[in-house]
Amino acid sequence: MKYLDEYRDPNLAKKLIATIIAEADREIRLMEVCGTHTVAIFRSGIKSVLPPNISLISGPGCPVCVTPNSDIDTVIAIAKVENVIITTFGDMIRVPGSYSSLEKERANGADIRVVYSSLDALDIARKNPDKKVILLGIGFETTSPTIASAILSAQKENIANFFVLSSHKVIPPAMRLLLESEEVKIDGFICPGHVSVIIGSNAYGFIPKEYGVPCVIAGFEPLDILQGILMLIRQIKSGDPKVEIAYKRAVRPEGNINALKILDEVFEICDVRWRGLGVVPLSGMSIREKYRRYDAKYAFNVEIEPEKEHEGCLCGEVLRGVQIPSECPFFANLCTPDTPIGPCMVSSEGTCSAYYKYGIIWKK
Repeated sequence: MKYLDEYRDPNLAKKLIATIIAEADREIRLMEVCGTHTVAIFRSGIKSVLPPNISLISGPGCPVCVTPNSDIDTVIAIAKVENVIITTFGDMIRVPGSYSSLEKERANGADIRVVYSSLDALDIARKNPDKKVILLGIGFETTSPTIASAILSAQKENIANFFVLSSHKVIPPAMRLLLESEEVKIDGFICPGHVSVIIGSNAYGFIPKEYGVPCVIAGFEPLDILQGILMLIRQIKSGDPKVEIAYKRAVRPEGNINALKILDEVFEICDVRWRGLGVVPLSGMSIREKYRRYDAKYAFNVEIEPEKEHEGCLCGEVLRGVQIPSECPFFANLCTPDTPIGPCMVSSEGTCSAYYKYGIIWKK
């Protein structure tokens, strides 16, 4: 499959589906870790063509969804400080915190702006030297290099009014936690495509080595995902778990060396809390001391009220793959994209949003 059109070849799709059905001779539970994969799976109807003995489980691959309320509460508190501009990517503005959201605070008069890149936030800082501009840094290894680059640019230009509230996270440690908890049986991982472009396939090597669980990195076209599923089935049947790349047009074993160097220059790995997973060791990115002048956590001494979750919301369980959205009492009832109770219904990569948007109630 050399050209993009071939990744949408219906005849090839039929062949892959037939092969999957023929070779899947046991119960198999696969987790897609990436929110973009979750949406692609629903949009293309992949679940409907798989045999009933293959289950696809959505994991904690939505960066907006795994951001804990405490981080949202902190940026909301900073938004109330005088002469502050909060910049954020679009999905985050509607995510409920413990008591409010950025959308509500903007309606109350806070200067909160949606940006499409970290460079947009940096440009706002340039144009508003009398204001303090804070970027809410959300994302996995895919977006964090761009925010690291913005911090380096701010240092180079001596832009003193630009700050980042880092809520960045690293995917592989969360996968380790899911395996160690044994809360959900996972026979194989469909590893994230975008993240893997940065970190490479080598980053997942501990999973087959230590846990005997196969990994396949897949792209986002339906044929990419079907190919990844077939490769996982064959690994499971052979009893030879490994990390394979079904997305070779974008992913290399070593990843993107330049992006990794930038990440290592600006950030250091730390323990951090994920919504639904709790504290995941060595899964966060905090700004190194040499760049602390750009760290909003140190620049703003704000008090926040005690964190609380919305009672009855099952976003945490959905993110762990323990339950599916339709099992939540709020799903498609009190919780909709227009009136979200939890972040999984807000984000375009959220599992609840995908279930709701494509109008299908899936069983486990």
